[in-house]
Amino acid sequence: MNGFLGELFGTMILIIIGVGCGATINLNQSYGKTHDWFYVSVAWGLAVTFGVYVAGQFGADGHLNPAVTLSFALFGLFPWSAVGPYLLGQFVGAFIGAAIVLLHYYPHFKATETAAEGNSVGIFATMPSIDNPIFNVLSEIIATFTFIFILLNLGNFTQGLKPLIVGALITTIGLTLGGTTGFALNPARDLGPRLAYTLLPVPHKDSAHWHYAWVPMIGPLVGGVLAAALQVSLH
Repeated sequence: MNGFLGELFGTMILIIIGVGCGATINLNQSYGKTHDWFYVSVAWGLAVTFGVYVAGQFGADGHLNPAVTLSFALFGLFPWSAVGPYLLGQFVGAFIGAAIVLLHYYPHFKATETAAEGNSVGIFATMPSIDNPIFNVLSEIIATFTFIFILLNLGNFTQGLKPLIVGALITTIGLTLGGTTGFALNPARDLGPRLAYTLLPVPHKDSAHWHYAWVPMIGPLVGGVLAAALQVSLH
């Protein structure tokens, strides 16, 4: 239960801060409306940092990400008995976090009437800068491989200042590899908010672009498995 609650609350915090950034920079009459990619990358890095801290306080490992949980489990780095509760916590936490952001910014969603003005699924989930499915999934594989391979060499990343290092890592991935697909790196981070956008009463709702949803699902999972496989083969 501690693992489930830790991953739920940690992922919820991750999404509140990360999707909150998306709402801040996109919605009309927000003080933070901008298109600064550095701002976005830093915000998501800090979102991961504080999500990991919260998860750790509930006794979880602070994965916040099915690509981490599954790749670790496949190579004996995490017990299979805990995989189910972790995944459930991650997806439920992501949905709840997105719902909280919708509530917080509801008047701003009402004030932003079209996707062209900034009210789109891109606040909640990732979309490619150039729509090319093969290269989009390859981008997610490469970015997630880089992230998880480095993560595997950080040791226990819920302790001390390690979550800040993980956040800096996410920011670095965003600044260097995130310009193609928005660096999902995480199936729960994308699927939970995309589902929330689909099901909840978002004012002036546009398409959820489910045709793209497989990319931030499959790419991170493949990238995570490749990273864990390389790590195990080298040790």
